[in-house]
Amino acid sequence: MDARRKLGIRAGNTVRVWQKIEELKIGKAANKKEVTTRNVRRQAFEGMVLAVKHGTEAGATFTVRRVASGVGVEKIFPLYSPIVDSIEILRRARVRRAKLYFIRRKAASEIKHAMRRQMQIGSAETAEEKSSEPEAPQKVEIAVE
Repeated sequence: MDARRKLGIRAGNTVRVWQKIEELKIGKAANKKEVTTRNVRRQAFEGMVLAVKHGTEAGATFTVRRVASGVGVEKIFPLYSPIVDSIEILRRARVRRAKLYFIRRKAASEIKHAMRRQMQIGSAETAEEKSSEPEAPQKVEIAVE
């Protein structure tokens, strides 16, 4: 608990959060009784910390955002939860805000601009394809000496 308090997670940091995920499989054994198997695995979630709430007290949480396949994904992790296996700080950034919620809008507007550029490029390519019709073969005379 003391180690996580000393991490000093702040908004703007890029972190990798290792989370324990428990998978339960219910099946039938050879004697036809139900058997439950537990499998615990670790999954990493890497992204930028948008906000830290409630400081370092028992109910402290932090919000991590990442963009996966063009879709923004945010997760809120409790700081002292046993489900959170470990937290690695990959990069520290100096920001001027305590909560970086404006990043959501900024990312969305950047995506819109990129989509507009793709649409314009796509429409320009189709116009060029339409104008470039196959030309009729021309006769060429070659002088042989």
